[in-house]
Amino acid sequence: MSIALDIHVEEKRYGARTVLRDVSLQLQEGEIVSLIGASGCGKSSLLSIASGLDRDFSGEIKLGGTPLHGVSRDIGFIFQEPRLFPWLTVAENVAFDSNNALASQRLVTRLLAEVGLQDHAGALPKQLSGGQAQRAAIARGLFTQPRVLLLDEPFSAVDAFTRMKLQDLLLKVACQHKLTVLLVTHDIDEALYLSDRIVLLDGGLTEFHPGPAPRKRGDVTAAQLKAAILDSLHV
Repeated sequence: MSIALDIHVEEKRYGARTVLRDVSLQLQEGEIVSLIGASGCGKSSLLSIASGLDRDFSGEIKLGGTPLHGVSRDIGFIFQEPRLFPWLTVAENVAFDSNNALASQRLVTRLLAEVGLQDHAGALPKQLSGGQAQRAAIARGLFTQPRVLLLDEPFSAVDAFTRMKLQDLLLKVACQHKLTVLLVTHDIDEALYLSDRIVLLDGGLTEFHPGPAPRKRGDVTAAQLKAAILDSLHV
């Protein structure tokens, strides 16, 4: 299996404060990796660097073996908040990055069906629930047909039941689109359920392996691994 995303950060600073130093992370094609760690440890900074949004660092990002210089349509990014344009319909939000109206209409129709919003294409964001808005954000993240999908705590603002449904949706679309996924989350149970690999960012990188998919929520193995992760976090 080949490497989809190769992240190497020698140093990332904000003024006099060093946030990341000597961090190297490789994601295999089709792999789902969760990045966890205490607040302020640099998780979101690492995600911004991996996306090409932040170029103010020492190091190198490679996408499929090719150095990345800035943002790429091959990398989708889903934020903690849906960030939908309030004056655009759901369909228009999904297709915002389009220059081909006919082709984008077909793709938007397919993506909205995949995320269960086929009946909300003409709705405005204010007419959506929190879970529906995040589904729209997922569809928008898939619109460029990326190879890699980055997510920064995408389900943290919804209730527990909606969160589980969105987690299952992420697994479904990752499989359908053959995506490589890097997910930042504070929810260890979420990481255990979704991930092929969990990476703890705490100065260095510590890896945990939840086992082969499909995984069940709250099984004995997951509970044991959760205890080990919490111990590593010194919680």
